[in-house]
Amino acid sequence: MEISNFENDGIEVIQIKGHLSAENAETLRSKFLELFATQRKFVFDLSEMENLDSTGLGTLVFCLKSCTEFNGTLKLANLTQRARMIFEITKAYRIFDIYDELSEAIKAAREA
Repeated sequence: MEISNFENDGIEVIQIKGHLSAENAETLRSKFLELFATQRKFVFDLSEMENLDSTGLGTLVFCLKSCTEFNGTLKLANLTQRARMIFEITKAYRIFDIYDELSEAIKAAREA
């Protein structure tokens, strides 16, 4: 898994590439906490996230919960077909705000 990030007009965009799984979920958690020290508005771009397991999903939930508890916001953008299927099976789509386009997610995060 590769993680990159950039700031877009006050919104921190985190891009996840590859597999978000038990093997590397702690890497995402650590990166998120590092950025969370100074930022409260996030968009996760999942357009290149190839797969997701339960631990990876749990890490995304951790990030969402952290944002919610500290008056932040977290939006998801560009779920791949496989990730979308996992979100549907687990009903995780009920707790996340999911957008088809990165620009839509950034706009929603800015307005939140």
